[in-house]
Amino acid sequence: KGMALPQKILFSPEEICMDWQQRRRPGAGLCNLGSTCYINVILQCLTYTPPLANYLLSREHSQLCHRQGFCMMCIMEAHVRKVLHCSANVIWPRAVVRDLKFIGEEFEPDMAGDAYEFLRCALEAMQRACLSESSDVDISSQTTTIIYQIFGGFLKSRVTCLRCQAVSDSYKAFLHVLLDIKAPSSLTTALEDFVTPKKLDGKYSLKCSKCEKNVTASERVTVHRVPKVFTVCLERAADHTGKKISKIVEYPEYLDLRPYMSDTTGEPLLYSLYALVVHSGDTCLDGHFFCYTKASNGLWYKMDDESVDNCGIHAVLRQQAYLLFYAR
Repeated sequence: KGMALPQKILFSPEEICMDWQQRRRPGAGLCNLGSTCYINVILQCLTYTPPLANYLLSREHSQLCHRQGFCMMCIMEAHVRKVLHCSANVIWPRAVVRDLKFIGEEFEPDMAGDAYEFLRCALEAMQRACLSESSDVDISSQTTTIIYQIFGGFLKSRVTCLRCQAVSDSYKAFLHVLLDIKAPSSLTTALEDFVTPKKLDGKYSLKCSKCEKNVTASERVTVHRVPKVFTVCLERAADHTGKKISKIVEYPEYLDLRPYMSDTTGEPLLYSLYALVVHSGDTCLDGHFFCYTKASNGLWYKMDDESVDNCGIHAVLRQQAYLLFYAR
């Protein structure tokens, strides 16, 4: 309701398998090619995203791809196969670093970068690759690629005029959610803050179509349609100086998204944590990234560039998390 229906479904959601189709020990660690830890953590988290890995291991994309030159889906397909199938303990993610400028113009092979920015750009590059064979596709159909079918959801923004109570709804597709953690001490309180109505006045006031002038309004953003994989960034940059919010923000192994939905009635919408990225360092502008991922054997591993070490869920849940990945 209120959302344009896609004219074409580019990838059927019925084809997505949320469980690992093959169970094996964890794959290789990734060599740091000089300040590339921010790339390595995202590659590892994506490699251990079961629906994405299942699709990439099937080679369905490369068999149909006619793209000349850079294709992020083909690169990820080759990378995931190499990590999970190769007998080596460490591999070099050379193809990704070689084509870094095609993933995001801001990235340089020998310069440190931000893991969230790399995730954002990597998902967008995969999305562009999925659309390369489909020219002139309407906006709604663009949100039916394999990338959006896995990571994509919809947010609903409801703006209420506080003068005449007129209501206006709009919808926006998302692949990840950025949460403010200045006040909240847990993921659930950060999500509660996210869906709490915000007052829009002064320079943020909006023109009401009924009152026909700028008015004070209230805006409430809720999750309208949930993704299969819910990806969250806990915003640790305190301001533009790179100052970091270093506090521990609690996050659960299992998360129910139902309380943050437009419609809060109905069955719980349960998600299970399967990967997280940690940033260690005093400021957001330096430091080191490492991650924890759940392999297809159901066990957790700490992945720190070349090293892959078994660990327990208690260690996983005690981290200063930066990015969290939950699967439906």
